[in-house]
Amino acid sequence: MAIPVPVQTRATPATATPLERFNTATAAEAAQTLLACLHSRAWAHRLVAHRPYPDLPALLAAADEAAYDLSPDDLTEALSAETLPTLPDDTYAAAHTALSAAHAAYESRFGHVFVICLDGLSPDETLNHVLTAIRSRLNNDPDEERLVAAEELRRLARTRLTSTL
Repeated sequence: MAIPVPVQTRATPATATPLERFNTATAAEAAQTLLACLHSRAWAHRLVAHRPYPDLPALLAAADEAAYDLSPDDLTEALSAETLPTLPDDTYAAAHTALSAAHAAYESRFGHVFVICLDGLSPDETLNHVLTAIRSRLNNDPDEERLVAAEELRRLARTRLTSTL
């Protein structure tokens, strides 16, 4: 009687991780992913050019470095694509009015939307944090505020990259 030979099968390939898909995507696809995190073509191009990244911390470190190196024009490009931070749905009307006035004053003074990273804050803390920050930052001179805004953009990009990849 013959002993049956076990059937050999190819191992099912593991599903690629988001980082692996990013590393192997076309340059245009990878850039689109990055531009959704921070709308700076120079930043995205630099990160795409240095692929592949061995892990997310390496990508985040490269993203931080590239964000610190944004030129004034690159920063303007990134700021122009940002939207105002969203508030919890149950925020009362008076707060929306106060925040709208603060945003208008900020945009008038600095020429771009107010950007802030709210990562790690509970919905209950968001409104107070945004109002406090915008009122405080209205006292900055334009050069100082550009540095603060650039740091907030860097933090936003990290948060978005982490949730995307």
